[in-house]
Amino acid sequence: MNKQELLEAVASQTGTSKSAAEETINAVLATISTEVSAGNAVQLIGFGTFGRGERAARTGRNPQTGEAVDIAAAKTVKFTAGKAFKDAVNAS
Repeated sequence: MNKQELLEAVASQTGTSKSAAEETINAVLATISTEVSAGNAVQLIGFGTFGRGERAARTGRNPQTGEAVDIAAAKTVKFTAGKAFKDAVNAS
């Protein structure tokens, strides 16, 4: 499912227009992005938690040459699925 299909599904389930559904979904995604970027976790009970993680600097290998390459430390986005979400996935 892509974003357009998601918008259509939300609009039909809520009985709103596609533009209203798009505005709402964009606001939710922007808020989650802003909060996680600021280092705050966003917890949606029953669905999951979005948070920020850290990846340490490390040494990797160039697969073509085998040469060692330094990989810089980075911040990552983590998502941990909630129990209800896991149960729904496992039930199908």
